[in-house]
Amino acid sequence: MVLRRLNFSMETKMALFRVSQLLIRAPIADGGRKMTRKKDLVSLVVEEELQKCENSTLCFPVPVPHPVILEIGCGSGAIALSLLCKLPQSRVIAMDKEEAAVDLTRENAHRPTYPSSPKLLPTLGVYFWFWLHWAAFLYFLQVPACVLQLQERIHIIHQDVSHSSAKQLLLWGPIDVIVSNPPYVFHEDMAFLDAEILCYEDLDALDGGDDGMRVIKTILALAPSLLKVSGSVFLEVDPRHPNMVEQWLQAHPELLLTLRAIHKDFCGKPRFLHIQRQSS
Repeated sequence: MVLRRLNFSMETKMALFRVSQLLIRAPIADGGRKMTRKKDLVSLVVEEELQKCENSTLCFPVPVPHPVILEIGCGSGAIALSLLCKLPQSRVIAMDKEEAAVDLTRENAHRPTYPSSPKLLPTLGVYFWFWLHWAAFLYFLQVPACVLQLQERIHIIHQDVSHSSAKQLLLWGPIDVIVSNPPYVFHEDMAFLDAEILCYEDLDALDGGDDGMRVIKTILALAPSLLKVSGSVFLEVDPRHPNMVEQWLQAHPELLLTLRAIHKDFCGKPRFLHIQRQSS
């Protein structure tokens, strides 16, 4: 197990979250720090899949990643749709127990995507001219979602992971990657969340139970029946969870899951776990 600070290439950072004009509705909130962490979670998955291809040194040309990805708790669809855009050969199963989230993800999957624009300061002469024409170009050059074949590559399911079976989720065969930003707030900490969160967000999507691991344990218990050998689980967790998750996995060796790496967030806190399935 390795502790790492997120340090992605500029190319990877520039390519993330190109699905613009993402619809967000209460109680499904994806702004501020939450969106930043989702970008980090996407980055981890993308880097892992690209690394797999780079390690295939015996193959030429280098193979293009075409993973089957399962997102548990898709919310607005930000993670699922970003992965589809960044990994154009990927297929994603996006599931959520809330019907509002499923409807929002489906709606966002049909919205147009745009190429990323250069970040210029439109302050002087030629820069302002260039920025103005680039903005006009982007306005008329909307890339419909169908160009990226998003609808053909995403399956959106209204389902609770706590009541899911492997058969229901293996729509495209064994899974390469499971990614989730599950409820992980310790129940005793719920009362101390910001008033804005308590008023506008779905508290059930935040409350992880007494130890914050209620849904995390469910995901990990289901993972071995879904993942390919060497398949990965990427989770966002509370900074107190890495040691707790590692101890829980050690107490359940039958799951054949190993904590491979812990990644820190932009604040330097251990926030993301990379767990991998071992061969039997």
